[in-house]
Amino acid sequence: MRKINFLKPAFLMLLMLVMSATTASYAQKIKWNKVKILVYTKNGKGYVHDNIAASLVAIQALGKQNGFAVDTTSDPTKFTDDNLKQYDALFFSNTNNDVFDTDAQRVALMRYIQAGGNFVGMHSASGTERKWKWFKDMLGGTFFWHEPGQAFSVKILDPKNPSLAHLPAEWKREKDEFYFVKEMAVNLNVLAVNDHTTIEKPAGKALDTFGTVFPSVWWHEYDGGRAFYTSLGHEKTDYEKEDLRKHILGAIEWAIGPQKPRNYSKAYAVSPQDEVRKK
Repeated sequence: MRKINFLKPAFLMLLMLVMSATTASYAQKIKWNKVKILVYTKNGKGYVHDNIAASLVAIQALGKQNGFAVDTTSDPTKFTDDNLKQYDALFFSNTNNDVFDTDAQRVALMRYIQAGGNFVGMHSASGTERKWKWFKDMLGGTFFWHEPGQAFSVKILDPKNPSLAHLPAEWKREKDEFYFVKEMAVNLNVLAVNDHTTIEKPAGKALDTFGTVFPSVWWHEYDGGRAFYTSLGHEKTDYEKEDLRKHILGAIEWAIGPQKPRNYSKAYAVSPQDEVRKK
């Protein structure tokens, strides 16, 4: 335990330094009236969250308020080059387990990202396609376990990021799920961490990889595109609240980054097992 307590502040300091450099190098201004996103809600065999309908209402409301277009689907046949190229970001809202029927659909997602497309994953999206390495690497990891739903605090590491700029230094979640993710990528830009010391009823499978905190919000550039993930947002009532809605809006903004059309001349995937090409 002594080693863990020593690592925690060092880890947080390193993350804050990385994020301050990242934020300083890139200030975004987005033209929302030029944005179109696809919200995907397919779930495979297994647990299906009851928050999906509420998440769709929230994202569609954000679209109307901010002037961007929102399409929604749970149909994996929508994953083709011709269809995906129109979207500035794909938003996987509480998807879980296997969400594609064919490898061609998986390859279409890969080619979209390679063409400069962008991805947002929400809450159980980390449990999506758990056997597919490319997807797990794109999201930044895969679901391991969560504490039973309860109150806990989230430490904001990058208060300038648009997904977090509206929040206090400690975002108190009245009731949410404290996620632990495994097989995490090593190049993630961590924006916020859950504080395990604020859990009152731990169930005993917490990972101590990062001491008493665990990353809950992050982004990174991956295989030509950008990917943003937040593990928060379990309760369906969360999606009626202003703090989570602004978190979602900022996530979409940050995932899109510099607005540009997809360039499919850079897409190269022919199989879901293709390795990411190094530049």
